[in-house]
Amino acid sequence: MVNKTAAKTFQILALNKIASVGLNRFPAERYVTGTEIAEPDAILVRSHNMLEMHIPNTVLAIARAGAGTNNVPVKKMSERGVPVFNAPGANANAVKELVITGMLLASRNIVPALHFTASLKGDDATLHKLVEDGKKHYAGTELRGRTLGVIGLGAIGRLVADAAIGLGMNVIGFDPEITVDAAWSLPSQVKKAHSIEDLLKHSDFVSLHVPLLDATRNMINAQRVQAMKAGGVLLNFSRDAIVDNDAVLAGLESKHLRSYICDFPAQKLQGQPNVVTLPHLGASTQEAEDNCAVMVAEQLRDYLEHGNVVNTVNFPNVSMPRESAFRMAIANSNVPNMLGQISTTLAAAGINIHNMMNKSRGEMAYTLVDTDSAIPAKLIAQIASIPGVLMVRDLPLSETA
Repeated sequence: MVNKTAAKTFQILALNKIASVGLNRFPAERYVTGTEIAEPDAILVRSHNMLEMHIPNTVLAIARAGAGTNNVPVKKMSERGVPVFNAPGANANAVKELVITGMLLASRNIVPALHFTASLKGDDATLHKLVEDGKKHYAGTELRGRTLGVIGLGAIGRLVADAAIGLGMNVIGFDPEITVDAAWSLPSQVKKAHSIEDLLKHSDFVSLHVPLLDATRNMINAQRVQAMKAGGVLLNFSRDAIVDNDAVLAGLESKHLRSYICDFPAQKLQGQPNVVTLPHLGASTQEAEDNCAVMVAEQLRDYLEHGNVVNTVNFPNVSMPRESAFRMAIANSNVPNMLGQISTTLAAAGINIHNMMNKSRGEMAYTLVDTDSAIPAKLIAQIASIPGVLMVRDLPLSETA
């Protein structure tokens, strides 16, 4: 029988309104959640801009209830050994449905048709005549048989591709960073493009599903707008800065592009013909908000209580079943001999390693160590003092675990 320690109470700061179904995943006997916590153990966030925010040294983890983390100072947190969790795929269905909506808005001229009918005046007979005379100006095209190009084949991109195939569309995909798991789950009907330019010139519709990185900023620029198929429709439900708005407006003015549908209003886009901007509705469904909240709450709880890491943007995935009541978690720079120093320090103190898991991701390495006996605070401090170690946590199994 293993001895268990008294359960630590964790304090969670919520910077935005988080769906109650997610907050309810934190047991009241071990967690306090609120919006005015001065020294939190973890932070939950949706849209709040944390880039210039003072983040207390008590913070062990940050979890964003969504996919992107552009509002979180990831680099600074990595330097402190703080994982930044997100919820990839939790809002994928919501975004997929909006992309399909966007294609229909463009192909059937829905927005100008709505404006037309809203402007009509007169009795029913007058309206009927005006409608019959005017509807020819809003005749559109069907999606069936058209080609959709999907740039980025992550959780959202794959769902968009699958839905488009279900609508009778041809689909071309491009993603040089596609994972093995993602490739296996991609519909077999999706044709692989050799480059972005190859995809653009063959697609009637182009949908973007990539993160905002230095490499993707202004990815759709003037050159790539001109590479698009004449009369093409561009859809951006990913990140605003991926598209150069000036380049798109020039393409629309020259009639090379038919429409631009996006989720990111901008001053330059306001009132422009053949541009439809939505108020960032991609993940704005109750289902998506619930899914994101539940996903990050469960990930955060597993990390705080057991040190397991799943779905972060700066740490490797490391998840190890507990076989001992005593566990230590260590984040360190990914440099040689770190494991050797940690193991040697434990051995010199007479601590036997029961199980260990170590993985790295770029410049970050993360290790879980289960031991056969308790790890003294003095030893934790000694390991924390090893050059390159960013964070050390003692994670004894609690009475409520």
